[in-house]
Amino acid sequence: MPTPHIEAPGGAYAKTVLMPGDPLRAKFIAETFLTGAVQVNGVRGMLGFTGSYKGVPVSVQGSGMGCPSMGIYSYELFQFYGVENIIRVGTAGSIQEGLHIGDLVIALGACGNSHFAGQYQLPGSFAPIASFELAREAEAIARARGCAVAVGNVASNDTFYDDISPVEAWRKMGVLALEMESLALYCNAARTGKRAVTLLTVSDELLTGRSAGISERQSAFTAMMEVALDTAAAL
Repeated sequence: MPTPHIEAPGGAYAKTVLMPGDPLRAKFIAETFLTGAVQVNGVRGMLGFTGSYKGVPVSVQGSGMGCPSMGIYSYELFQFYGVENIIRVGTAGSIQEGLHIGDLVIALGACGNSHFAGQYQLPGSFAPIASFELAREAEAIARARGCAVAVGNVASNDTFYDDISPVEAWRKMGVLALEMESLALYCNAARTGKRAVTLLTVSDELLTGRSAGISERQSAFTAMMEVALDTAAAL
């Protein structure tokens, strides 16, 4: 330590880290919810902070977009900084009729078109999944808060602008929503023997073309962040 992507010294990160894709959202979480937050990383503008929430040490670190970026930051946190739990907080496009703007999706599994798992040279297909303990805790907290929650599979796709839409194919397989990072996060958690879960706010309904407005996004994102932080505090 430091690594090529994180400048923090050893011990700078808490055992549990929230990971939004946007580093400015990491800054927002730290400044809004954490007590005594200090910046521990600024390399490449990928901001990281450590503070406390309800008396429990918690860190927040931007991951960037896509499996390659998530793969780098989550691996370094797990492997070199002693992080035990990563809770990804992000947005997704829903592809099932019952999922609407502002709903919370807990990604129990992450399929997708990323070849991230190919590095392990496994003798078959690997199914990346969340930590059941973290997913169960997050679901219980979300439901106690009155959130609309769906738990199931998401697809982590490498492309945001698709030449041929993957929505119908994934929808037929019961996939709840599309995003871009969870597959890499879950693979790294499995390989390092750590725990991870992804919480996603539906920001777009891909079947109807509806997108969240500014006020809808802010309200829904704040609710998701509070669920993630309460989950972190319960560990």
